[in-house]
Amino acid sequence: MAIGERRDPYRQYNFLVEVDGLTRAGFKECYGLDSEQDIVEYREGNDKLAVRQLPGLVRFSNIVLKRGVTDDAELWNWRKNAQDGKVLRKNGSIILLDDTGVEKGRWNFTDAWPVKWVGPQFNATGNEVAIETLEITHEGVDKMSHSQSEKK
Repeated sequence: MAIGERRDPYRQYNFLVEVDGLTRAGFKECYGLDSEQDIVEYREGNDKLAVRQLPGLVRFSNIVLKRGVTDDAELWNWRKNAQDGKVLRKNGSIILLDDTGVEKGRWNFTDAWPVKWVGPQFNATGNEVAIETLEITHEGVDKMSHSQSEKK
C-alpha cells in the first residue's frame, strides 16, 4: 500500500450468517461478537504490596441475530429441538462482505446452540416488518481475514 493510499472501512450492513454450511441472508442485525478474559489476582507472601494480574478464563457473549419473519423455519426448529432437550451443537460464521459482495472477513463460532428466541411484536397501526430474534451461545469465536479464508 502506497503512502497516502486511502482504504475505506467496510460497511456494517453487508453480511451473511452461515450455520453448518447453510448460508442465511436477510438478517437485520447481528451482534455479540466479543470475548472477555477474567483476571486472577495473585499475591505471593514476599511480594511488596502488589497483586499480580494473571490471565483467567475466557468468556464469549451470546450472538444475537435479528431478521424478518419468513416461511423458513430451520432456525426455529433448531431452537425448538434445544427447548425440548435435544441440543444440537453447530458451527457457523458471520461473514462480512464488501460493496461488491466479495468476502472480506469471517468470524467463526463453534459448538453453538440456540438459547433464546423472541417472537415479533405486532401493531395494527404499524407498517414495519415483523422481526424475530434468535440468541445463540457458543464456545469460542475466531476472526479470520479474507486472505486466511482464501487459503482454506
